[in-house]
Amino acid sequence: MPELEEKITALHNTIKECKLCPLSRSRTQTVPGDGSVHARIMFVGEGPGAQEDREGRPFVGAAGKFLNELLSSISLSRGDVFITNVVKCRPPGNRDPNDEEKTLCLPYLRKQVALISPLLICTLGNHAMRTLIDKDLFISQVHGKRYVKGRFTFTALYHPAAALYNQSLRATLLEDFLHLGEYIKKHEQILHS
Repeated sequence: MPELEEKITALHNTIKECKLCPLSRSRTQTVPGDGSVHARIMFVGEGPGAQEDREGRPFVGAAGKFLNELLSSISLSRGDVFITNVVKCRPPGNRDPNDEEKTLCLPYLRKQVALISPLLICTLGNHAMRTLIDKDLFISQVHGKRYVKGRFTFTALYHPAAALYNQSLRATLLEDFLHLGEYIKKHEQILHS
């Protein structure tokens, strides 16, 4: 569907020119998102880190390598999914994005979701989960669970970086991905039956 690819490219070009918030002044480049515009699964993190800011692609550092492993564990690759963040520019010093930054950037994410229309949106970490699912949730209590909001289904997952710093979360994240893989297979069978 070339029209969809053109719309995503146009949106990402708009993001590249964005100067709505102060993050635009400290970024090296924007990090709109990466992957298949036909993805059944979208992963949404909090914001780009230093490596992502340099390369202009999300999840390319150590957390990205682990995300690739997690995807591989359920027979997926980066080319099968779409990966993005709540904010598209790196907050200085890798600090958390503030409410204003998230509010100003959220329309871009909503447009990406509307265009791609994934089967499942996986939030990676507390900040993405609280922005997209519910501001009062705690990832430790709801990881792996699914939530339906409007016409979209969400799953809250630990951020891959958290598992790099806390090895006990690694097994939890691998298990949540296993359930994710089962959910995808089930829905693929329904779609193809």
